[in-house]
Formats: sequence, structure tokens, C-alpha cells
Amino acid sequence: MSTNHGFPPIAAPDARILILGSMPGQKSLEESQYYAHPRNSFWPIIFNILKTNNELTYNDRKTLLIKNKIALWDVLKSCYREGSLDTNIDQSTIEPNDFDRFFSKHKQVTVVFFNGSKAEQLFNKNSIKTLKQAEQNLSFFRLPSTSPAHASLTFEQKLLQWEVIKGFL
Repeated sequence: MSTNHGFPPIAAPDARILILGSMPGQKSLEESQYYAHPRNSFWPIIFNILKTNNELTYNDRKTLLIKNKIALWDVLKSCYREGSLDTNIDQSTIEPNDFDRFFSKHKQVTVVFFNGSKAEQLFNKNSIKTLKQAEQNLSFFRLPSTSPAHASLTFEQKLLQWEVIKGFL
């Protein structure tokens, strides 16, 4: 097993939405980019929601999120995991990200969207109890995972559920 270390958040101080994954997969870690696996539908879904070009560079993708007041991060700062599957995360090695610090710097965030059930489970188990009272007024929504491992829904079915984000833009 190898220790995986996540990335810093993509976020501006005026972010209103936070999208949380669990931990970057191996391809993302290799590329140092969120959702780098070519079959992950995260970026195509975001391009659809924000009605933009799908040929953006990674830096342009980050700028697109920031411009639309969307922050992107993961629940875990680090963990041991063999491969990319969330089911392989060694629960005894989990180190969650510092959400109190994040929310103190991003006071306009009102809603958190989880990219899949594992991100939601990890947040609820490891982070929600440590939130300050002011941060507990956030709204939380679980969306279907954009991972290619979550193949029970089509791209169109995932997109339909992810479009809830439009109501918070």
C-alpha cells in the first residue's frame, strides 16, 4: 500500500459552492490534477452545467470553477489506498482535511455537494463533528459519483442529478 496525499483546494475567497470528492485516484495523483482519468465524467458534467468548451486546459478548468464561485476539494488529506477504488481506503490511516480552516477562509460557501456516497460517508464520519456552529448551517447534497467505477448510471443520468448545482450558481 502507498500513502496518497490529496491536493490543495481549488477555491477563491468568494466561493459559494464546495464540491467534495474522497481522495484523488491514481491517474489524478500522477497528473497532479483533479479528475484526470479520461473516463471520469466530472469535467464533462461541469462543462455541460456551465455551458462551456470541453477542450479547456487544466488551468482554464480551474479558472472556470473559480469564476463560477465553485470550490473543489477532497474530504481526505491523506490515506493509504491500493489503487484508485474508495473501497480500498484503509480506514485506520485516514487524515481528513481541515474544514474549519477552509470554511473560515470561505465564509460565503452555503452548500456542499459530495461527488459520490464515499465522500459523504468519509465527511460524516471524520469531519462534520468538528465543524464550528456557524459552519453547521451548510446544506449538504450527495450526487452520484463521476468515477468510471460507478457505472450503474449513464452519463446522462448523472448529469441530470448534477444539474441541481445550477440552482446555487
